[in-house]
Amino acid sequence: MSLRIVTADERLREAQGKTTMALFGPSGAGKTTLLKTLPAEETVCLDLEAGLKSVQDWRGDSLPIRRFADAVDIACLIGGANPAAQPDEHFSEAHHAHLRGQHPELAERLDAKRIVFVDSITDLTRQAMAWAKTRPEAMSERTGKPDTRGAYGLLAREVIGLLKHLQHAPGRTVIFVGILERITDEMNRTIWQPQMEGGKAARELPGIVDQVMTLGLFSPETGPDGATAWRHDPEKGGTRRLVCRSGNPWGLPAKDRSGRLDLTEPADLGALLSKINHAPKG
Repeated sequence: MSLRIVTADERLREAQGKTTMALFGPSGAGKTTLLKTLPAEETVCLDLEAGLKSVQDWRGDSLPIRRFADAVDIACLIGGANPAAQPDEHFSEAHHAHLRGQHPELAERLDAKRIVFVDSITDLTRQAMAWAKTRPEAMSERTGKPDTRGAYGLLAREVIGLLKHLQHAPGRTVIFVGILERITDEMNRTIWQPQMEGGKAARELPGIVDQVMTLGLFSPETGPDGATAWRHDPEKGGTRRLVCRSGNPWGLPAKDRSGRLDLTEPADLGALLSKINHAPKG
């Protein structure tokens, strides 16, 4: 039996060493440039969209990924073995041991990283969809023709499995970056939602991660008490801020399990992680 009691001190140490986060923002908002606010020597960027042009001077490591199968292998190396997985399944002891034996230098390099920046989850789901369409589950047994529902079902299972595996990566902070799109419905109401292939993975992601935040443009204004307030101004705003709390007045995706973040925070992931993981003294 592998079950054991986790003490309060152990739980606190683990909480201070890892956070899972989903970060969304419109295309061109500068999500990738937030890499520059993270410690370069401790961070690896999983580059799924070939989008690091904006951070050419960032000194951290990146790992280009162009196939979903490669994304699964990297997630296995980062997250370790899942003791519940069967020997022939992804993330099993056998899968993990095989990868470490085949890529020892890569495994050692990844072991040294404390922060994993996944750029982007939008492209991860696109790669997963391309892979799912080639699988037997994406073909109708009755007609032999492509079965879209089967492909989407497989995509959801595999992507959610990968996200949950990274969620359990010991001692790692994992940041999933994704595109946020604005949709105007038939009643002229604006809705902001993550851009991902398949609705199930997008719906379940907020429940998997500790923190959800949206990078947006804001304009400062003076509040009733004379303090600076921030107005969401996606067209003309000159200041990037991270929206961190659910129920915010702009209807943007956000969630704060730590309870330590303000409604909006400066666009600095290093400072944000420090605020989340370290309780104030006193």
